[in-house]
Amino acid sequence: MAAERGGADRIELCSEQDVGGLTPSGGLMAETRANVQIPIFVMIRPRAGDFVYSEEEFAAIGASIRLAKRMQMDGVVLGALTAERRVDVERTRKLVELARGMQVTFHRAMDETTNLLEALEEIIETGADRILTSGGKPTALEGVEMIAALVKKAQKRIVILPGAGIHPGNIGEIARRTGADEFHSGLSSVLGRSADAARFQDEVRRMAERLRVSSKTL
Repeated sequence: MAAERGGADRIELCSEQDVGGLTPSGGLMAETRANVQIPIFVMIRPRAGDFVYSEEEFAAIGASIRLAKRMQMDGVVLGALTAERRVDVERTRKLVELARGMQVTFHRAMDETTNLLEALEEIIETGADRILTSGGKPTALEGVEMIAALVKKAQKRIVILPGAGIHPGNIGEIARRTGADEFHSGLSSVLGRSADAARFQDEVRRMAERLRVSSKTL
């Protein structure tokens, strides 16, 4: 709710942020849907750790996507890799098809692949709408050159969404250097996990203000 008040254009909803985010419960989806008007994208990740999933885990991912649809979510955030650290194109394409009617973001599993420029083409093959990435580095600012290369290579075929360590103090530079149009931030790098809603709202507003002049999206 604070993110919406601060000017965010959408929310990524997840549980267990300390492990990078897992699938939230149906109850949390419903409660969030009842309290915010902006689009909600739900993390679909059944466990912490790598992104190589068993058949049982893949089935659980499918069930979570169907739950997100029933809960009137606007999008899902997911990613699956092969044991060779390539994009699992076949499985991901099936998930994108299952999610039809919602947008699909391929998350930072992208940053675990062996070649990000090749992974870009593989993700485009799946039919996903956007890619969340830090350019293969711990933060988006550190990966800014690779993110810029991904934006250039994508040529508007898919949205490149920089994320990780983005805050009001660097979002302008990241926007300028990457050419990206949308940005992802949880603000944990400047607020930690326990900031109150008022401060979180203020920091979101500061980021939104820095992007507003260039009509970009937070």
